Amino acid sequence: MSKERARRRTARQHEAALRAAARAAEAERRERRRARGRALRRATTDRLPGRTPVGRPTGTLARRRRTRVSLLLATLVAVNVLVWFLRQDWAGRLAVLVVTILAAPVLAALTLPRRR
Repeated sequence: MSKERARRRTARQHEAALRAAARAAEAERRERRRARGRALRRATTDRLPGRTPVGRPTGTLARRRRTRVSLLLATLVAVNVLVWFLRQDWAGRLAVLVVTILAAPVLAALTLPRRR
């Protein structure tokens, strides 16, 4: 019985060693592939100039423009809220809402300075 157990144990250890060798070979293949990708990237795209970050402009003029746009939107929302409380009929409320939506780009073009 102990010889049978010893034989099974050596078979398990052999299979475990094969699996460990396969894992190590796969890890080595992955590492070589990554190294080739890094080398290719260094040879090609790293030579290009870096891209500028994309995001919200942070300058004084941008802040001023955001403030003006926010004030225009707050005014339009305040007009809609005021009409909502003063008018009882839905037709009037919806008419003012539609007029506000249509007039917002015109008001923005008239009140906000143009971008250059």
